[in-house]
Amino acid sequence: QVQLVESGGGLVQAGGSLRLSCAASGRALSSYVMGWFRQAPGKERELVAGISWSGTYYPDSVKGRFTISRDNAKNTVFLQMNSLKPEDTAVYYCAATLRAITTYANAYPYWGQGTQVTVSS
Repeated sequence: QVQLVESGGGLVQAGGSLRLSCAASGRALSSYVMGWFRQAPGKERELVAGISWSGTYYPDSVKGRFTISRDNAKNTVFLQMNSLKPEDTAVYYCAATLRAITTYANAYPYWGQGTQVTVSS
């Protein structure tokens, strides 16, 4: 079983950048498909980036602005977020699954505790 801990959230002005990290322990992250989700108040949890052995996935809402990457040597997954908008404000979670990349949160059995990202206008 893998344990996940996110970091790097904070307050940033619109147009700014943040880099989130998700550090894993217990098992190698290279064994998993990883996803970054976000959840804003009153909204469902939304996949904003996924990475597998064959590629990456981004929804249109973040494509071209967000980049997911992994450093297997550090057992860490990153989410680089550029050109941030107020609508990107949410709690961001990393998640792991042994299945293919999917937008369904229930398909990811392992979750971090989340990190708050707030984008001011």
